[in-house]
Amino acid sequence: MLAVLLGVQPVTTDLMLPAMPLLGRQLGASMAAVQLTMSAMILAFGVAQLVWGPLADRWGRRPVLLGGLGLYVLAAAGAALATSAIQVVAWRALQGAALAVPVVCARASLRDLYAPAEGALVMARAMSGLGLIAICSPPVAGVLVSVFGWRASLWAMAAAGAGAWALIAWHWPETRQAANPGAAASPPLATQAGRILRHPVFLTWTALVTCSYGGLFVFLSGSGHVLIRVLGIPPAQAGLVMSTSSLAYIAGTLVCRRWLLRHGLVGSVLRGSGFTLAAAVLLGLQAWSDARSVWSVMAPVWLYALGHGVHQPCAQAGSVGPFPHAAGAASALAGFVLAAGAFGTGLWLGTALDDTTRALALGMSLAAACALGVIWGAVRRLREPWHG
Repeated sequence: MLAVLLGVQPVTTDLMLPAMPLLGRQLGASMAAVQLTMSAMILAFGVAQLVWGPLADRWGRRPVLLGGLGLYVLAAAGAALATSAIQVVAWRALQGAALAVPVVCARASLRDLYAPAEGALVMARAMSGLGLIAICSPPVAGVLVSVFGWRASLWAMAAAGAGAWALIAWHWPETRQAANPGAAASPPLATQAGRILRHPVFLTWTALVTCSYGGLFVFLSGSGHVLIRVLGIPPAQAGLVMSTSSLAYIAGTLVCRRWLLRHGLVGSVLRGSGFTLAAAVLLGLQAWSDARSVWSVMAPVWLYALGHGVHQPCAQAGSVGPFPHAAGAASALAGFVLAAGAFGTGLWLGTALDDTTRALALGMSLAAACALGVIWGAVRRLREPWHG
């Protein structure tokens, strides 16, 4: 169930990847406008978490989930019916706001039910399931786009959202242990947010997941352009190539699950930094050489995804770990910071993408370097287990 909720996010991003070049051509949109369909979505995703997190603490996870997933289906259908790029951007922003619900509630429910160390193991298992969803999304989108056009990807998102809504309606229990009537009130909320934002454990893990996801977002936003336009790969085949990054990500989550049992959160992330370092070096070489082959572009991405598969479960569980009674608010703040970083990355990428592979490789290399800085400068200093 957790994998299904978290899997709505790769459905929202990965199903769009092969559709973006065709969307731009058919609607006469610039590269910057096409990138906004991703950037606006991720910004709204981050801002909306600041609303949904406290509401989930106040009213419970289940009712917020049902309302948010219903809004998601509506927004996906609206984007599919849009007649201009600006309409697609607006509907995608609403879709991003709705997407925040399953992600916030999934992380908060995890903290409802598990202690941080155990929660990291459960999160790693759920991330393996998320990876399976991410594997399927680009190839499915590639076929849909090739046969039916770019709108088919958005209709597929609406169908996936409806399926998730039905699953929650029939099977999801309320995980919040006790009501928190003041969770959404302004003065207590501001006090709680300040306490969370000052906590060194929260700051460290949130910085890591923000940097690591930033590089992944560069790939998500730019891979369609690089593979289809620069390398000339047909959309259906490009979707298959994109999905290989998810295979590497799943492998990373499986490694993470094994390392967590032996080395804990900090030890696992320190070991995963080896994948990230190798990716940073190869991506830097790719940015310098602009080699035009699938192998030269994707091999560093696979190493990056391996590292991300270790860092993401640990960082997401770690960021909410010290706040068992405010997991929704902590999850929302962490998600906002992540999304704000991805939004800035997307704006830069919209202007940097050209007829080379350099922008994609450079953006991912810089994100890897930032993640390594956080790991070696801050994560390694954390005590484990910590006490909030």
